[in-house]
Amino acid sequence: MIRLNGNYGYLYLAIIALMSWWLMRLTDSEGLGRIVVPAHSPDYFSKGYTKWEMSELGRPKSKLVADEMTHYSDDGTTHLVKPIMAFYNEKTPPWVIQSETGVLSADGKDLLLNGQVYVDRAAAKGVRELKIHTSNLKVKPETSYAETNAWAELISLPNWTTGVGMKLVFAQPIHLELLSNVKGNYETK
Repeated sequence: MIRLNGNYGYLYLAIIALMSWWLMRLTDSEGLGRIVVPAHSPDYFSKGYTKWEMSELGRPKSKLVADEMTHYSDDGTTHLVKPIMAFYNEKTPPWVIQSETGVLSADGKDLLLNGQVYVDRAAAKGVRELKIHTSNLKVKPETSYAETNAWAELISLPNWTTGVGMKLVFAQPIHLELLSNVKGNYETK
């Protein structure tokens, strides 16, 4: 065993500590754990996404389903692939809206449905089936409202109507309005 006389032991310990500190700075071990995240990158995602919203009475109010859902932390938006949104009413069958893609705002108050959009309401007692074909539909799920500035086609056989721009309220009282260039074909009895 080697024995150091005097204060040389402390000097050697100080040199070892200084060299250890220098080696640690040289390798920058903290920098290895840092990852630069791109500005608009997802923080979570889901395949097979479903979200239900219930009324004050505990009945279904709306349902949002998508093949894929991706949430972005920088702006809080949620991007959807093949979203299907259903609005439920007590007196009529549900309104079902489908599109190619969609973007839900951070506060959940605006759902922008991009590409071709299809709106369907099945027939029931006292209610005729209605199909709407349009594009780029802005939906406000909180108020059961939708609008577009694009061309829209309404089909309720044997009648059909087309126009540019549309406003639609899904909740009672249901209201549908085409804004301009309205044309139609109506069968009379």
